[in-house]
Amino acid sequence: MNTTQSLPLFPLHKVLLPGAAMDLRIFERRYLDLVRECGRSGMGFGVCLILEGGESGAPATPAAYGVEALIENFDMGEDGLLSLRVRGHRRFHVVRTRVRDNGLVMADVAWLSADHDEALRPEHALLGTLLQTMMEKVGTDLNGLPPRIFEHAAWVGWRLAQVLPITAEQRVSVLQEDDVHARLQRLLEWID
Repeated sequence: MNTTQSLPLFPLHKVLLPGAAMDLRIFERRYLDLVRECGRSGMGFGVCLILEGGESGAPATPAAYGVEALIENFDMGEDGLLSLRVRGHRRFHVVRTRVRDNGLVMADVAWLSADHDEALRPEHALLGTLLQTMMEKVGTDLNGLPPRIFEHAAWVGWRLAQVLPITAEQRVSVLQEDDVHARLQRLLEWID
């Protein structure tokens, strides 16, 4: 792990994964402040699963692993609430947390290693086929995807962890795993 960096957290009852999109509705002052700070600095914020507490009200206790969310788009809804579209970027480990006066949870995080661009191993090739079939069945336009993407171990693993009916805690355990092939093996075992 590298040196730590301070990162504001947005704890949720769901898990953001690298490369995955998530829509958020912002109404609490602490998160409006967070979005403003991210806009000024050009930085993202962290999304972690809530271990204890709620998404609004008193600050929640976040999981020790999460993903940096980068804001892709924003809009003001008809109800006057700020809507964000974020995408998961880098994984991190929370070293320590503190709570600001406004209730925003701040974390010192250590960034985890980026995935290497490795091919699926033969024992996991079926997972690439499964993912492609699942995406076709729900009507995903595969034409916009890079050629041979369903052979890339990290990409297949993250997308499967996103779409498979697994628990949020299982998604966090996948998030903690640095080895892309071990990640795929874990997903394969959950499918069996």
